[in-house]
Amino acid sequence: MKRCVSLLALFVLPSLALSAPFGISVTGGKTDLTNVVVKFPVPKGDAANFNVVELSSGATVPAQLTGPALTDDANVKQYLVFVVPKLKAGETITATPKMVTYVAPPPHFEFVEKSGDPLELVYAAVSGKRPVLQYFNIPHDAKDHYYTFKPFHNVYDPTTGKTMLTNTSAKTAKDGQFPHHRGLFFGFNRISFGEKQTADVWHGHNNVFSQHDKMLVSEAGEVEGRHRSEISWNGQDGKPFATENREVTAYATAGGTLIDWSTELSTKLPKVRLDGDPQHAGFHFRANMEVSKNGKENTYYLRPDGKGKPGETRNWDPKVANKQTINLPWNAVSIMVGGKRYTVLRVNHPENPRETRGSERDYGRFGDYFEYDLTAEKPLKLKYRIWVQEGEMTVEQCQAIADAFVTPPATKAIAGK
Repeated sequence: MKRCVSLLALFVLPSLALSAPFGISVTGGKTDLTNVVVKFPVPKGDAANFNVVELSSGATVPAQLTGPALTDDANVKQYLVFVVPKLKAGETITATPKMVTYVAPPPHFEFVEKSGDPLELVYAAVSGKRPVLQYFNIPHDAKDHYYTFKPFHNVYDPTTGKTMLTNTSAKTAKDGQFPHHRGLFFGFNRISFGEKQTADVWHGHNNVFSQHDKMLVSEAGEVEGRHRSEISWNGQDGKPFATENREVTAYATAGGTLIDWSTELSTKLPKVRLDGDPQHAGFHFRANMEVSKNGKENTYYLRPDGKGKPGETRNWDPKVANKQTINLPWNAVSIMVGGKRYTVLRVNHPENPRETRGSERDYGRFGDYFEYDLTAEKPLKLKYRIWVQEGEMTVEQCQAIADAFVTPPATKAIAGK
């Protein structure tokens, strides 16, 4: 989705662009970074409609003014967001915000929703609108419980948007292998609270369900498409015991789809115990059901210690002390869908609760979980990054994307040109 601004692509006013009264210095850390999301607090009084930044290399990349994301400083009114394709270790570059005027709308994200259908995030360009994400926000229906008992996100292929890479909802538990695993999903299968009350939002047993209640934030532009929703977690009695604010952001990047997933889960109860097992708790990715039919021969995992064998998986076991499944910084799965190979990288942020216990399956479902005591004074806050691309990846490529998430570059305002 890379876009370069040229004189052939835009109509400008008397000058090429209106420059900001400030510039941005961006300095990398100890390692090389790839797909570097830069979020710069806009100085007060300088909130012009900047839509590109000119890098010191001479390249121009899209920029977008946004409000604070769920994991940002809420005291900052406005951020300027842009993505630097690559940043070498210790390198310092400058970014000059500018405002340009186009003949036609440049490539950008849009939210599309039709009555009764899930919300779709598409990337609109001259070639058409390519689906990127789908938010399965269908309201819970007691008469269609299995199909509607939890919201989640589906991911489309990053090249054409015609192939759904994730497993979507199902009408019954017999619709394929383990259809309770869906898309990008978060939940726990062993939850306890109150007077011996229990809940399993992963499987939806005993009429337990989570549900999209309302949209809190929705922003779409040239750099990102982001939405934040309020989701209620409801017990066997149909009453909410926790409230979740879930936010998902997709960025315009070259060669694949970059996704930030974050959430804040809160409760008004004295305590809600969140527990489970590696297969049915935490934050997971579940591949298209097709992978369950060709998985062992075509699916493999890529980890910080290297590429695994086809069909080989690692799973945390309380009876076996396997450190390779505990607190894994990142993990990737390589799968075949629609005759093409794709790789999905999942990055865990070190600020998330520990210890994390990992799970991998040859049908393309992977993630990890942890135990947590949720109270009114101690909400649960999580953040992860997902990268999806066509083809295979190397350990070095995964590490460069993970490092850009975990140790983003330092930024500071400098005098404008």
